[in-house]
Amino acid sequence: MQTSSHRNNLLGISSAIGASLFFSFNDMAIKFISDDYALHQVVLIRSLIGMVVLLAIIVPLDGGLKVLRTKRLGLHLVRGLCVVMANMSFFLALAAMPLADAVAIFFIAPLLVTVFSVIFLAEYVGPLRWMAVAVGLIGVIIMMRPGSSSFQFAALLPLLAAVFYAGLHILTRKIGGTERASTMTFYIMITFITVSAAMGLAAGDGRYAGGDDASLEFLLRAWVWPEPKDYLIFVGIGFAGAFGGFLISQAYRLCEAGLASPFEYTALVLAIFWGVVVFGEWPDAMDWVGVTLIVGSGMFMLWRESVVNARANRLRASRIG
Repeated sequence: MQTSSHRNNLLGISSAIGASLFFSFNDMAIKFISDDYALHQVVLIRSLIGMVVLLAIIVPLDGGLKVLRTKRLGLHLVRGLCVVMANMSFFLALAAMPLADAVAIFFIAPLLVTVFSVIFLAEYVGPLRWMAVAVGLIGVIIMMRPGSSSFQFAALLPLLAAVFYAGLHILTRKIGGTERASTMTFYIMITFITVSAAMGLAAGDGRYAGGDDASLEFLLRAWVWPEPKDYLIFVGIGFAGAFGGFLISQAYRLCEAGLASPFEYTALVLAIFWGVVVFGEWPDAMDWVGVTLIVGSGMFMLWRESVVNARANRLRASRIG
């Protein structure tokens, strides 16, 4: 039993790291093309390509089309709306903010997962982990800099994305015992396609575009036929979305939310790398302070989780002995 749990935890952690690699590439690529295409067009193309990848590669390897059957359609749709809102909010932020700043603020999400796991899953969180949540929140405030001349309302978007993302993973944890990762990914793709197509029909002609705000312009820009030079980018984000979605669902299905979430910080390191190499965006001193507090609080929670688990295992072993 313990060996099986340990194996699931290792697979869950590996899946969380792998998902972060795919999502980081996805974020960089979407920011790269955010000046040329409408957000809902990008999401629709990405989701259609992702659906092909899912049905052609992932689903056959995970048991075939029978895994797409579900008795929990309502929860899948709510979960899909959470991920759509999280993605849309975050991608809108990327159009107006440095990549590393948006990702750093977004990484309040693992801390919110801890809060939500107490509220919705009745998981126990001790006072030290609550302190870590508070420290991470201070880091987010430093990154956002409310009240200063450098504050921008776009900084609220990754915070909103983090709330929906935390809700997504709590739902994943709730239904993960009966649903396969490929099943959860399929219904997310369906939700993405439906919402982005509806937005395209409502605003794809660009009738509401023309403002100065970069995020709103990304949302309301008219659809255009993609340039041939961008085809590979769209294919890349389609693959990244499919495999990233599958792996993150797998991560939260296999192990506790509080254990998997800190390993998503891999994406923050990659965001800084992409920001410097692709966009020439160097974090300033205050950014580094905020990043340190956010990442430090997450790593502390991971350490604390391992200590608590080790203590529980020793107690269990002593009772058996």
